[in-house]
Amino acid sequence: MKNYKLPVEGMTCASCVTRVEKIIGKFDGVKNVNVNLATESVSFETEKDIDINKIAEAVKEYGYQLRTDVLQNKEDASKEEETDSYYSELKKEFYFALAFTIPVFIISMLMGYDFFQTLFPLTQTQIEKVLFLLTTPVIFISGKRFYTSFWNNIKHFAFDMNSLVAIGTGAAYGYSTIAILFPEFFDVQPHVYFDTSVVIITLILMGKLLEHSSKRKTNTAVRKLLELQPKTARILIDGQEQEVNISDLKPGDIVVIRPGEKIPADGVIVNGASSVDESMITGESIPVDKTTGSKVVGGTINKYGTFNFKVTQTGEKSVLGQIIQLVENAQASKPPIQKLVDKIAAVFVPAVIIAALLTFFGWYIFSSDHSVGRALINFVAVLIVACPCALGLATPTAIIVGLGKGASNGILIKDSESIELAHKISVIIFDKTGTITEGKPSVKDIVTLNNFDKDKLLIYTASLEKKSEHPLAKAITDYSTNGNLFEPETFQSLTGFGITGIVNNKTVIVGNLNLMKEFSVATDEAEKIFDELSTKGNTIICTAIEGKLAGFIIIEDKIKPEAPEVIARLKKMNIKTVLLTGDNKSTAENIGAVAGFDEINAEVLPDQKVETVKKYQSIGESKIVAMVGDGINDAPALAQADLSIAIGTGADVAIETAQITLTGGKLTGVIKAINLSKSTIKTIKQNLFWAFIYNTVLIPLAALGMLNPMIAALAMSFSSVSVVTNSLRLKNRKLD
Repeated sequence: MKNYKLPVEGMTCASCVTRVEKIIGKFDGVKNVNVNLATESVSFETEKDIDINKIAEAVKEYGYQLRTDVLQNKEDASKEEETDSYYSELKKEFYFALAFTIPVFIISMLMGYDFFQTLFPLTQTQIEKVLFLLTTPVIFISGKRFYTSFWNNIKHFAFDMNSLVAIGTGAAYGYSTIAILFPEFFDVQPHVYFDTSVVIITLILMGKLLEHSSKRKTNTAVRKLLELQPKTARILIDGQEQEVNISDLKPGDIVVIRPGEKIPADGVIVNGASSVDESMITGESIPVDKTTGSKVVGGTINKYGTFNFKVTQTGEKSVLGQIIQLVENAQASKPPIQKLVDKIAAVFVPAVIIAALLTFFGWYIFSSDHSVGRALINFVAVLIVACPCALGLATPTAIIVGLGKGASNGILIKDSESIELAHKISVIIFDKTGTITEGKPSVKDIVTLNNFDKDKLLIYTASLEKKSEHPLAKAITDYSTNGNLFEPETFQSLTGFGITGIVNNKTVIVGNLNLMKEFSVATDEAEKIFDELSTKGNTIICTAIEGKLAGFIIIEDKIKPEAPEVIARLKKMNIKTVLLTGDNKSTAENIGAVAGFDEINAEVLPDQKVETVKKYQSIGESKIVAMVGDGINDAPALAQADLSIAIGTGADVAIETAQITLTGGKLTGVIKAINLSKSTIKTIKQNLFWAFIYNTVLIPLAALGMLNPMIAALAMSFSSVSVVTNSLRLKNRKLD
C-alpha cells in the first residue's frame, strides 16, 4: 500500500469534506480516504500505482484544488508557506471588500435622512446606482471564490457552503441590479439590497480570516516537533569538523555535539558524556544522563557535556520523524463520532436550500403584501445562517489539539478512534515485567542445596543463560563477575519454562519449578524453601546439574514507585485493574498486593495472554478492555485488546505495535492518556452541541423573518471561530 497526504484548497464546510472523499474514493485502487477540514488536507492509500494528476483533475472539476506539487518538491514545500499564501490572499480579498462595504453600508443606512440628502443632493435612483457601482467590484472580485465554487458544483448537481453564500448574495445582488436597471418591471419603486450582499461577503471573509488564524494555532504541536531539528550539523571527516546541512546526514556519520546544542539525528554515543533534555519526546522534564554506548534521539537538547555520536537513523526513519508522521496520520483519521457528522453533512446543505426556497415562497404567497423583497431577505437569511462551517470544524479541531497535547506530554496516539475509545475503558490489564516493575531485574541472592558450591552454581547457570535473550538471563550474566564461563555444547529454549543444555559435559536445566518436575528432578525437600522465598515477591530461578537440584537464584524486579498511586486512581475511575504475568503465583500475588490490583493472573504463558484478554472481553457486551505492555513480547495480547497501550519501549518499536505509546515509560502516562481522551471527547461534544444548537435555533428564526441576513452572516462567521477557540482551550488542560 502506498500512502498519500496532500493539501486540498477550497474546502469550506463539512459538505466539502464529504464531497472530496467521494470524488477520490471512486478511483479504482484507492482506499481509506480521509479529508480533514481543520488541516485542509486529504490522506488515502492506494493498492497500485495510480495517476495522481487524474485525481487532481477530478477534484478540480468540483472547484477544489489538490496540491500534487508537494510530491515533487517535498523538501521545499513548507506547510507554513502554503498556509501563509492562502492567508495573504484571503486577507487581500477581505480588505478590498471592506474598502467598498463601509461606504455602501453608510450610504444605505443614512440615505433616508434629511442631512444626508442635503450633503449629497442626489435622487434615490442615483444613490442606488452609486451603490450598484460600489457593490459590483465586491461581488466579482472578493466574492469570486464563492461564485466560482458554486458554478463548479452546480454542474455536478452538488452543493456546499459556497453554494449557500453564492445563492444568497447573488439573489440579493441580482434582484437589486434588475430593480435599478429595469424599474419598469415593478409596479412600485422596489427596495435594493446591495448592502446585504456586500456586508455578508465581507463578514464571511472576516470569519474565514479569523477561523484560519485560529486553525493555524491548533497545529502548533506538530510545528514545534518540526522545529526541533537543527538546520545543520558538524561531522568529523578525516579528524576535521565540517558543517553540513541536516539533509546530508547519513547513517555512519560521526557528529560532534556541544553544550546547549540540538541533536540532529538518532545515534549512539561513541565518546564523551552529558545530560540530555528529552522532554519534547518523552514528556519527562528531568534530563537523562548519557555515556558511551547510550542512545540519543534527534531533536533532543544536549545540556552540559560534549560528546560525539554515530548516526543510526535520519529523517522520517528517526524516532522524531516517526512521531511527527504518527501525529499527522492520527490527525488525518476520523473517530466514529465524526463519521456520523459527515453523514448528516451530506444531506444538510440540500435540505437548507429546500428550507430557504420554502421560506421564500411561503413569505411571498402568504404574507399580506406579497412582498418579493421581504421574501428575498428571509430566503437569504436562512441560506447564510445555515452554513455548516462550525459543524465541519467541531471534531477535527479538537482532535488536532488533543493529539498535539498528547504528543507534547509523551503520549503518542496512532489514530483518532483510540482517543475516543480510551475514556470508555472498563477493564485495564497490565503486563508485569517492565510495566508495573522497573523491567531491570537483578540478582538478590543465591541459595544452594545438596551441598553445591555457590560459585559453581552461578558459573554453570550463567554459562547456559548467556545463550538466552530473556531479561532474567541478562541479570544472571551481569551478576557473574567471573569471566571464566563455559561455552555450552548444546542449548535449547523451552518458552515459558526455561532452558536446558550441556555445559562442561554436564546436563544443566535452568527454569521454574515445573520444568524441574518435567525433567524428573526431585524437588520435594526444596519446595518449602522455594515457597518461602517466593512469598517475598521475588522471582526464583531453579538450577539442576546432572539431574540434581543445585539451588535457587533469587531475582528481584522492583515495583515502579508510582504504580500503587496509578492503580488507586484507576479504581476511583471505576476501572477494573488486572495483573498479567508469566511469573509464579507467589511473586505475582506479592506485587499485585503492593500495587493494589483487583485481580491477578499468574503463570500465564505468552500464547495464553491472548485468551486472558478474550476472557475479560467476553464478560459483558459493553466491556472495553485495554492492555498495557511493552509493545514487543506482548504484541499478540496488545493486538487482541480493544485498546493497546505500549509503555517504556521506545517509540520506534512501540509505534508498530500499540494504538497508544507512552514514550516517557512512566505508568502515570496511562492516567494522562485517559484524561486526555475525556477532555478531547468533552470538547468535541461541546463543539457539536453549539454547532447543532446554532443551526437548530437560528434557521427557524431566519425563516420566520426574525433575523437580518447581515446579523446571520456575523453569527455564522463567529460560530466557526468559537468552535476553534473552544478546541484551543484543550492546550491548557491538565492531564495529571
